[in-house]
Amino acid sequence: MMDRSHAPAGVLVDLDGTLVDSEPVWWEAQNEVMTSWGSSWSTADHTHCLGGPLERVSGHMAERIGPQARPQEIGQQLLVAVETRIRSQRPRWQPGAVDFLRACRRAAIPTGLVTAAWRSLVDASLERMRVDIGAEPFDVVVTGDSVSSGKPHAEPYETAARAIGVATRDCLAVEDSPTGVQSALAAGCVVVAVPQGVRIDGSSLLIVDSLENRQPQDLWRDARRHLRLDA
Repeated sequence: MMDRSHAPAGVLVDLDGTLVDSEPVWWEAQNEVMTSWGSSWSTADHTHCLGGPLERVSGHMAERIGPQARPQEIGQQLLVAVETRIRSQRPRWQPGAVDFLRACRRAAIPTGLVTAAWRSLVDASLERMRVDIGAEPFDVVVTGDSVSSGKPHAEPYETAARAIGVATRDCLAVEDSPTGVQSALAAGCVVVAVPQGVRIDGSSLLIVDSLENRQPQDLWRDARRHLRLDA
């Protein structure tokens, strides 16, 4: 069996909140959509939907609006509002995210993006991310509309690991939300959380303040030590 104590076989990373500070974009888009229906959107609503697939977000929005709103219609309206904003501005990178992705590339560690966002939004983000990274940032991209069961189900992370060709237990997963953490843990990944304004239980994962000055090998080692996997 290959020794995985020093580096992961793959790094699987969430997008919104983890790599880029996209919450202001979603907040603005959600408020725009809700206002167009004569309704409102609160911080509690936003937090409830954090890290979830589009279906959960649009379903919650439709419930808030009332019986006249269909989740599918709300979802499409929200996608347009978010994509318009993504294409009109550069990514708001989280601290250390660019250097972390570049470090994965330098170390030749296969890297996957595992996101609840739909492909159209991810494609819009990737166009701008490639410029800042200076290379293709991911070997594999798993989006919310490319799996049958989205986060918090294990399928997104299982799909990414399978596409890379490695076992989930040999993958480092980096997430920012309880929903994403649950998905990565369910898949059997070694998980590091970078919480963004939410509480995450750290008993089964490593929690860090940011990705700043973090190398993938260091996070892998620290997470495994935290979980006593190398004891």
